[in-house]
Parts: sequence; structure tokens; C-alpha cells
Amino acid sequence: MSYSIITISRMFGSGGRTIAKAVAEQLNIPFYDKELIELVAEKSGFHPEFVEERGEHSPFTTTLGYAFIGRDHRGVSSEDLLWQAQCQVIEELASKGPCVIVGRCADYLLRDREDALHVYIYAEKSYRAKRIVEMYGETDVKPEKRLDEKDKKRRVSYDYYTGRNWGHPANYNMILNSGKLGIDETVKLIVEAYQTLHS
Repeated sequence: MSYSIITISRMFGSGGRTIAKAVAEQLNIPFYDKELIELVAEKSGFHPEFVEERGEHSPFTTTLGYAFIGRDHRGVSSEDLLWQAQCQVIEELASKGPCVIVGRCADYLLRDREDALHVYIYAEKSYRAKRIVEMYGETDVKPEKRLDEKDKKRRVSYDYYTGRNWGHPANYNMILNSGKLGIDETVKLIVEAYQTLHS
């Protein structure tokens, strides 16, 4: 089987976006991360800032009441509409040819494509905390709390819309610890796997 699509799921602070971009550059194929925001905004009619802020949220939190707030007469929330637009955009991008897609439940949406290589990037919390401070600077919120909050949003949204568990090994073809391997070695392993499977 010749592989052409790579999806990169990642823990916040693990370097997933950096890794995905480097993989795409080395393979000379399109890379979609922030670019997805503009495309989903165009498809959905929502402002890009709204898409970026709400795109990884589910229509509920741990507060039960939220499940009944912010829905239209059909029971559809803004997050539901974003999800529908996101599904269409990702499927359209994958149909155009080889590419690397970051996050946005792409591993689930493209799960039936035999030409998709699904990768999950993780790392220890200490590594990720240090990295987000280096990348994004200090804030009033401790880095460990920032990690927990961001990962929780991703996990809740993923679990809600896919019915699967975010980060579960069964969802991916490769699971790599960027904290142990380093960014460059993680990129190398993904590129080698893709090239081997693509040949």
C-alpha cells in the first residue's frame, strides 16, 4: 500500500506542529495546520478568530447545563457547525493528494483511508512545560496548568465527536515520544516510515 496522507495528533507542547511542518518540508508535500482555520472559516462563515478559539471545543463541558445552551432550534451548536465544516475541509484536502494535516481529529476523519499514516506525538509534562515557556513565554498561569487545560479541551472535543479516546494507541500507526527522541529524530522516523510505506 502506498501512503500519501500523514495526520499528526499531539499533546500540547510536544512539538507536534514543528515536527509536522518539518516532515512536510522534507517530503515536499502540503502542510495544513493554521491554514485549516482560514479554510474552515470560509466554509462555515465564521470569523477565523472564532474558528481558532472554538475549533477544538465540544458543545459541552463538565457542566451539564452547557449541553442545553448556545444551540439553535434544531439543537445544533456553533461547535457542531464548525465540526461539520472541518470534516468537509479535511476530506477535501486529503482527496487532492499527499499532505500533512495537524490535529482537528484528522486521524478519525480519514480513518478509512488506507493511504493515511496516523501519528501521535507525546512527551513528559516536564519537557512540554519547559518547551511552551521557551516558545510562548511566561504567563500568570503555571505552564503545567496551561498544558492540562489545553489537552483537556482537545481530549473532550475529540472524544465527543469521534466516540474514541484521544491518544489511545489503537487510533494510530506510530506513537512517538518527542521528549525522548528529540524533534529531529522524531521527524526522521516519520519521514522514513512514510517513504518506506509510500514506495
